[in-house]
Amino acid sequence: MIWLQKTIKSPVTIEGVGLHSGQMARMTFAPGEINSGLVFKIPSAQEGEGPVEIKAVVENVTNEQDLVRSTTLTKGDVSIHTVEHVLSALAGCGITNCEIILEGEEPPVPACGSALSYVEMIDEAGIQDQGVPSLYYKIKRPVKMQHGQVELSAEPADNFKITFEVHYDDPIIGTQKYSCDVNPKVFRKEIAGARTFAMMSDVAKLKEMGLGKGGTQDNALIFDNGTILGGHELRFPDEIVRHKILDLIGDLALLGMPIQGHITAKFSGHATNVGFTKMLAKSERRMARIYPPRNADFWDIASIMEIMPHRYPFLLVDRIIELVPGEKVVGIKNVTINEPFFQGHFPNHPIMPAVLIVEAMAQVGGVLLLSSVDEPEGKLVYFSGIDAARFRQPVTPGDQLRFELELIKLRGPICKMKGTAWVDGKLVAEANLMSSVVDS
Repeated sequence: MIWLQKTIKSPVTIEGVGLHSGQMARMTFAPGEINSGLVFKIPSAQEGEGPVEIKAVVENVTNEQDLVRSTTLTKGDVSIHTVEHVLSALAGCGITNCEIILEGEEPPVPACGSALSYVEMIDEAGIQDQGVPSLYYKIKRPVKMQHGQVELSAEPADNFKITFEVHYDDPIIGTQKYSCDVNPKVFRKEIAGARTFAMMSDVAKLKEMGLGKGGTQDNALIFDNGTILGGHELRFPDEIVRHKILDLIGDLALLGMPIQGHITAKFSGHATNVGFTKMLAKSERRMARIYPPRNADFWDIASIMEIMPHRYPFLLVDRIIELVPGEKVVGIKNVTINEPFFQGHFPNHPIMPAVLIVEAMAQVGGVLLLSSVDEPEGKLVYFSGIDAARFRQPVTPGDQLRFELELIKLRGPICKMKGTAWVDGKLVAEANLMSSVVDS
């Protein structure tokens, strides 16, 4: 899998009451810098002091045994509650970097009682591809946690998938099980609209605990022995288990990066969700929490091989140092005497074949194209034409080729790019390339 880091294009704000505190709150999503992650910013009560920043990672979660009906982040004496729906919406929409400016002790609960309002905020702000691969958590071997009837497990998979099972005595709910891939399209259609809920028998207990002060029959489903208070109808026959998946996505977002793997949960709540997330983050099995292991300021070879099908001896790009999705890409090819083509081209006068310079140029352009399509692992870029090719200087061992490609036209799967190749600031080759994206 490959994930590009994404943020929002412009700030967007929502106001309302907190679900459990009942207090007014104001929350703004603002663009985040590359590699910054999802960060809550709480304005300081002290004049002249900057905001308190709390990164949405599991290390900043309070004791999971205290996580009753919500997830809480803490830094020093500042805590913010009920962050799971906000994190779920951001992660579900593919946002990896965002500043969440919160005035209040918990985010305002949407009137609809689901994450749809947060998704609408993201849509209003717009999503910005930042052109750099995201670090991600790759499940490499099975992991399991069990507390009584509660079970959580993770297994290797080609994408991010969740399977969840719940059981409640209320006849409307009963036993529900749902499984889905987790990606922006599925999240918006199948998960984001599932509303928060409670049993009527639990409402009084929540009030005694000082919780649920902002909950109403309009922003939460209240089940009472086979009826739903307020006359609401379910949006999905299995809406309850879908909301539990929504919660789990938010709690797993506290890993601080996307996940590649299949997560299975049975009867789990916030405390066990967070406990499992902590176990993944600190696994003694030494699973790679950060993959690839380098700081993602560029596309290293591991990231390139995630998206490009080429392999030795025909992978001719070593690094992508700049990518603006849908616009341009800059890549590097280090030319060494160990290149296999130098054995015959030419034994006593090694020169990189011009056709391979163009091939390397096309592969850099392929990264630009494949990073813009869904499920790039199942796609190939076919090289279909060359125009205006010029080769101005030979390329020899020890040179570093810098390829710069600009997208000129994109119509369906067909594209045209203008490419140039440089060595030490001197133009060595140029060409206009035509290609198309096809299923592999």
